[in-house]
Amino acid sequence: MRLFVALDIDAAIRQRLALFRADIKPLAPSARWVGIETFHVTLKFLGETAPSRLDAVQQALTTLQSGPVSISFRDTGFFPNARAAQVFWVGIDGGEPLVALAAQVDSALATLGFAREERPFSPHLTLARAADARTLRGASARPGFARGDRPNSLFAPVQQRLSQLTAPEFGSMTASEFFLFESKLSPAGAQYSKIGSFRLQ
Repeated sequence: MRLFVALDIDAAIRQRLALFRADIKPLAPSARWVGIETFHVTLKFLGETAPSRLDAVQQALTTLQSGPVSISFRDTGFFPNARAAQVFWVGIDGGEPLVALAAQVDSALATLGFAREERPFSPHLTLARAADARTLRGASARPGFARGDRPNSLFAPVQQRLSQLTAPEFGSMTASEFFLFESKLSPAGAQYSKIGSFRLQ
């Protein structure tokens, strides 16, 4: 089973993101655009996990001590940077509570032998990836210039359009639960399904 832990996104925010995506997508038709229905806020990617470990994973996630988390979706950017853009993303601002929640998830699953995150938590919502994105890892891509990265003009028309706009705002929400997702890969792209929910209270 290919698993990850994430927050879901409110319908109104998802709709605003969908409208923005529909406006920008024609500017980079050869990019791989993420399906609207799969938008989520990744807290931790577990990767391939034996089904026999599922109960232990869910039990570990019930031990978290965190209240609801307020999150805002605003602005855009590129990984690893604008010049060598491989990933186009929307920013997520959840402040220290969101960072702390991700750290709790990481610590809880580390007790089961899952590797701890080596990089600082960098919340973002991936909108599109270059077809040959070298930094692809799990359900999302991460910042950080990698050896072999080269200038990439795929997203240049997108960047030009964004330079003419004010920083987009997609809204805010309060997450009162998080989820364990299963990701199934297919020729049509990854399909996500919730297989566990956990309250934040």
